[in-house]
Amino acid sequence: DATLRYYKGPVDEEEVRTRVMIEIEEELARPILREQFRELSPDSLIFRSPQSSSPFRLSHQEVKQIEAILKGERAVEATSLSELAGELLLPEEWLTTVRDVLLKKKQVIFQGPPGTGKTFLAKSISRTITSPDRVAVVQFHPSYAYEDFVEGFRPSESNGTLIFEVKPGPLVQLAERAIADPDKTYVLIVDEINRANLAKVFGELYFLLEYRNEEISLQYGDVERLFSLPSNLLIVGTMNTADRSVASLDSAIRRRFAFIDLVPDREPIHSLLRSWLERNKKPAWIAELLDIVNQGINDSRFKLGPSYFMVQDVEEDLENIWNYQVLPQLHDVHFGDEKVLAKYSFD
Repeated sequence: DATLRYYKGPVDEEEVRTRVMIEIEEELARPILREQFRELSPDSLIFRSPQSSSPFRLSHQEVKQIEAILKGERAVEATSLSELAGELLLPEEWLTTVRDVLLKKKQVIFQGPPGTGKTFLAKSISRTITSPDRVAVVQFHPSYAYEDFVEGFRPSESNGTLIFEVKPGPLVQLAERAIADPDKTYVLIVDEINRANLAKVFGELYFLLEYRNEEISLQYGDVERLFSLPSNLLIVGTMNTADRSVASLDSAIRRRFAFIDLVPDREPIHSLLRSWLERNKKPAWIAELLDIVNQGINDSRFKLGPSYFMVQDVEEDLENIWNYQVLPQLHDVHFGDEKVLAKYSFD
């Protein structure tokens, strides 16, 4: 009977017997609000699968954050590299090198084909540098402009009249927070960085990316109001190398960023799927399927990454993953050559 306590109304006991019961032992006097937890762990399964009716799995880091809040302590600041290595199944030495490059260069781009975990790694490595509330994410697209990223005129209402004011974009907003908090590190993640016209989006930032802490006036700002990129603001971009619809980055951007390759046929990505299958007690032959596919793709920029198969129900859903995710990608890689694709049918 105790398991029925959390029901607010009458219960059909016959129907309830077919379910796994959850007993609520107590309610928090001060509940942790959804948005409060989102700031601490924006990548949580709670927000990635919002429609799920099942209990959510929490990472070790998230449990520590919740316990700290309940005790009235300061939230956990950052994840250690050893914790992250165990969580991501990536070598700690490699993660240390990646973090060192980011801290020294201030701006890096993770580049690789789909399924290599570029965005996930960008968010994860940020957790080893600073707390989640000091990390912002934007995604570039073909219509993204300087006004969206840096600053520009935006409509607002004043005494019933529509006016236009200069409003800061995500870059300026985070830079101002970083300037006001010089002892902390801030990270701006730019997803799909190569999908926008970078010369138009970055504008004067080409200069500031190379000369941190120097001041210049912005395009829409007052000439007397100078802006700088503080050294405690890091920029992490992700770039899909298999997307033929976007142009290559110009040399000016390439000189200002460090580039880290995430390639399926080279470590640490090559063995990632096998490690994940072993840890989750899944059959190793699933990794062999991915190897067969990638052996037929000569260019590393277009090989398929392991994350297509890194799902808990991979055995049950393998045919759907293959038919509706892997094959469409192969159609694009092989330009719809049916003779080539025939040998890749699921059967």
